[in-house]
Amino acid sequence: MAAAAHGVDLIPVVALLGAAVIGVPLFKRLGLGSVLGYLAAGLLLGPSGVGLINDPQSVLTIAELGVVMFLFIIGLEMEPAKLWALRRQIFGLGVVQVAVSGALLTGVGVLLGFAPIVAFVFGMGFVLTSTAIVMQILGERGELASTGGQRMVSILLLEDLAIVPLLAIVALLAPASGEEVGLISRVFAVVAPIGAVLLLIVVGQRIMNPFFALLASSKLREVMTAAALLVVLGAALLFQAVGLSMAMGAFLAGVLLSTSTFRHQLEADVEPFRGILLGLFFLAVGMSLDLAIVASSWQLIAMSVAAYMLVKGGAIYGIARLLKSDHAEALERAVLMGQGGEFAFVLYTTAVAAGLIDLPTNAIFTATVIISMVLTPCFIFGLRYLTPKQAPSMDGVEIANGLSERILVIGFGRFGQIACQALLGQGHRLSIIDNDTDMIRVAAQFGFKIYYGDGTRLDILHAAGANNVDLVLICVDDKVATSRIAELFRDEFPLVKVMARAFDRVHAIELVKADVDFQIRELFESALVFGAQAIRTLGATEEQINAVVDGVRERDNLRFKAQLFDDVSAIDAAQKLLLKNAVEQAREGGLDIDDQSVEDAVSKSGGPT
Repeated sequence: MAAAAHGVDLIPVVALLGAAVIGVPLFKRLGLGSVLGYLAAGLLLGPSGVGLINDPQSVLTIAELGVVMFLFIIGLEMEPAKLWALRRQIFGLGVVQVAVSGALLTGVGVLLGFAPIVAFVFGMGFVLTSTAIVMQILGERGELASTGGQRMVSILLLEDLAIVPLLAIVALLAPASGEEVGLISRVFAVVAPIGAVLLLIVVGQRIMNPFFALLASSKLREVMTAAALLVVLGAALLFQAVGLSMAMGAFLAGVLLSTSTFRHQLEADVEPFRGILLGLFFLAVGMSLDLAIVASSWQLIAMSVAAYMLVKGGAIYGIARLLKSDHAEALERAVLMGQGGEFAFVLYTTAVAAGLIDLPTNAIFTATVIISMVLTPCFIFGLRYLTPKQAPSMDGVEIANGLSERILVIGFGRFGQIACQALLGQGHRLSIIDNDTDMIRVAAQFGFKIYYGDGTRLDILHAAGANNVDLVLICVDDKVATSRIAELFRDEFPLVKVMARAFDRVHAIELVKADVDFQIRELFESALVFGAQAIRTLGATEEQINAVVDGVRERDNLRFKAQLFDDVSAIDAAQKLLLKNAVEQAREGGLDIDDQSVEDAVSKSGGPT
């Protein structure tokens, strides 16, 4: 206090930083995860520990910005097309999980002796999973972009949206206060959120890119950082002002900027703040656990934690299995999402203000949620023994760092090995990176020097010398990773020529739009050679074979251009070429087809299909 009287009291700040710096690496080293390390450190520093920080709520209020920034970064990785592709999971799987879990948990609350309305508030608050914990664990594992990770992200987005109608329901259930809400207030409560969403969409699509381009011309890094924070916090403030979730506002802002050329710069600017504030959030949650309340009501809290986590986890597992997820994925989802979350605090506080629950009941509910959040990393640790996943050994593997060759090859599987032979045959020196340690060791036995590195990470590309290369060959067998790498080179290394392996036609079009200099579908040429050999075996001459193969290439090229540019004339030309070839083949087979019939067929087709 004496220090605070003469300026800023740095003791709590230093204590928080010290606890994070010491406790989190220790828990990570023990295999318990960073989240549990933050929670334990917060519990130690809070009122139930040494009491160095007596007002954890004030810390929690600021630290919630960490969740907001995390959602913004997730949004940057979630382009509108990807978000639209997840619509069935968000509004299908998400709604089913929230509805079923909410109904079951309300029943559990009634069985525990709470009134139906109180049980409903308790249960629906516990349904809202902790976005911070799940996102942090998925991010540490690198599973946010995986199929299972995307399903969990979809459910979390729906739960974030669900807080809005839940708050409205709590207001409707509140005892009558004698004050009537006017028509204008009711209309505003409906129109304001819609207006906020539309306003953010317009600003994101029309203003953001020119705004950042103008700031980038100043060449001041701190100005870009300030602008990035302004976008995140401004979107969060806008949504908070109309009664929506701050995290959803930041997420939507990220989605709108996901196609911007400044996406990677924004991510780099926000990431340090996100990491610090999210860690502070977990510290504040740990500090908020009141052990005195736990001790006075330990039987009720213990039963609540066990019952709510088991029932919610069981519901999540059952829904996942019914929707065709395998046992491992369903079990992992149930354990990861079986806890309550930060939005429960918002719902319970609103219920207190509305007179639905009293302060002691709120303290019990809050303690139940916090304990469930604390237990989740422990359960994740235990899950490793039920579904072990062995980390790749790095023996004999060198991590990419300071590479300097003029040609970079990313991916040294079957495709990359063959592609490299032509370059090596011409005496070119290559820098090659791959993230398969077993393959790296096998390649070393044949004299190849392959470095370990994930080409989808910008820092790895810098370490691999991407800023100095003339040519990069993207040979990985993951189309999502290929597109990500191509976009990184387009945005961060625009002078480098990029050649990429495409998975199929749709992926090839995506790569062309990512400005690669050359792309080839991995099976197209081999399939042509295979087909040519088939008709050669059946007696075709080389002239006939060449004519057929050239025809296939020409038609494929026309279809590709038509799809790429949505060119009606190209589609029409492709249709006529296909019909002409079909007529010629029919005539060669002995059928008599007159030209008038062909013209009638074209006119009846109604254009390209």
